[in-house]
Amino acid sequence: QTPMKKTKALIGDAGATFSNAFTATPLCCPSRSSILTGQYPHNHSVRNNSLDGNCSSPLWQKGPETTAFPVYLSKQHYQTFYAGKYLNQYGKKETGNVGYVPPGWDQWHALMGNSQYYNYTLSVNGKEEQHGDNYEKDYLTDLILNRSLHFLDDRSPQRPFFIMLSPPAPHSPWTAAPQYEKNFTDVKAPRDGSFDKPGKDKHWLLRQPSNPMPSTSLNFLDNAYRKRWQTLLSVDDMVEALVKKLEDLKELNNTYIFYTSDNGYHTGQFSLPIDKRQLYDFDIRIPLMVRGPGIKPQQTLPAPVLNIDLAPTFLDISGLNLSFVNMDGQSFLSQMVTLCLGGRQNVSCSSLLQQCFPDCVCEDAYNNTYACVRTLAEHNLQYCEFADTESFVEVYNLTSDPHQLENIVKKVDPTLLQAMNQRLIKLQSCEGDSCRVFPKHGSYQYGCQCLENPNRI
Repeated sequence: QTPMKKTKALIGDAGATFSNAFTATPLCCPSRSSILTGQYPHNHSVRNNSLDGNCSSPLWQKGPETTAFPVYLSKQHYQTFYAGKYLNQYGKKETGNVGYVPPGWDQWHALMGNSQYYNYTLSVNGKEEQHGDNYEKDYLTDLILNRSLHFLDDRSPQRPFFIMLSPPAPHSPWTAAPQYEKNFTDVKAPRDGSFDKPGKDKHWLLRQPSNPMPSTSLNFLDNAYRKRWQTLLSVDDMVEALVKKLEDLKELNNTYIFYTSDNGYHTGQFSLPIDKRQLYDFDIRIPLMVRGPGIKPQQTLPAPVLNIDLAPTFLDISGLNLSFVNMDGQSFLSQMVTLCLGGRQNVSCSSLLQQCFPDCVCEDAYNNTYACVRTLAEHNLQYCEFADTESFVEVYNLTSDPHQLENIVKKVDPTLLQAMNQRLIKLQSCEGDSCRVFPKHGSYQYGCQCLENPNRI
């Protein structure tokens, strides 16, 4: 079973599915900032979801946000539309309230703060709009869909457009639409791979959960997994409605549609009940499917793609000369497209943190700061360094150990460890072109400086 059947058929099967897509950091605000700027977190300086961590802060607004991809699209005369969650601290008093509209967006329907499905506040082109708990009027996933459909009706057909929709699903509080509240009653979180395995040779956060997990934790995470799937059914409907609208407008064959996310998620892996932020594949892998002009259907592309590659890809589609932008990522348009494109195209995107649910597990900490380098060329290896009192290092061979069960740092040739360390050092200080000196099938980095306030993200 899957809640995204229509999305897979309408985007993945109709285009390209990237089997090695990753986020530069598995946390909302830094990851979204990387999507917007095409930069690694060490260059846009958003470290976590707090104002002190630079999330939607005045420093962000005066710096990286001024060179985010919508600014360039606007200069290319695109009609731009944003709706849904933006950055976690957006709309707060310290960040300009809802009157602040980031540059580059013609139509702006952004959520104040973090994900909600009902009882939220929107900034609608800089004006406050309050919403309640009426499904037909207020359910956020449906609302942003409906407003995007109106945008498509009202736009000028003589100019290209860009739509970015950011629904709350499947983020907590996992509020499903009424018609989907009874779906997937028999679904449980998958029990394969690293599910409920002890993290005995990993950094301290992974060594402290109870193993095996108590039944209360298992019941909770299974329920969370089901509710997340229920919320995604509305996203699946959203994709279907958008594709149909583009088809009705005779724009579908001239439009690129991207479906992706800002991070992965874990439900029981290494006995961690639910969250993200960790260095393992279940938290850093993201879905990525793209359809559009020149993309052959039913492709599965294994080349690695990072979320910092999205912005330069959008700009590449727009016809912009990428040498004019300072981005760490690189366009992957040429990996997908098999013919030369003429003119512009349209693009549509779709203290300790102790969490008790109901059993208390430490999911994050002030020293949960790590940086990793991943290679997919000669070896499928992951090398990670922690900035903690242990100076902990984790190394995984994902060819022989795809679920990252065994930390092989003590078994690896020291010369290889030194080489990976040097590669990580270079990537951690790279900017622009210097981030792309490694082969596309070779190395990339990601990391996390995670804890801001002991609140749910």
